[in-house]
Amino acid sequence: MRLGIVIGSIWATRKEDGMTGLKLLVIQPIKPDGTFIKTPIIAADRIGAGKGDQIIFAEGSSARAIVPDGVSPLDAAIIGIVDQTEI
Repeated sequence: MRLGIVIGSIWATRKEDGMTGLKLLVIQPIKPDGTFIKTPIIAADRIGAGKGDQIIFAEGSSARAIVPDGVSPLDAAIIGIVDQTEI
């Protein structure tokens, strides 16, 4: 699991069948102190995150676990919205 900030949205009217109903968001991975790392990525969202939200996301096979069959072509998925971070 990693931290990120939602910086935008992606609209795709046609998606792979396994991605039906998933919202796609652009997220910027961050360090716990808020420093940006890497380049922004696209992540699937089923929990209702929005622009500006600090989120927790998973990548790879863990991300694919959010769909019932687990074989969707997801590379990243938002799995939590952060209320507070304390270091």
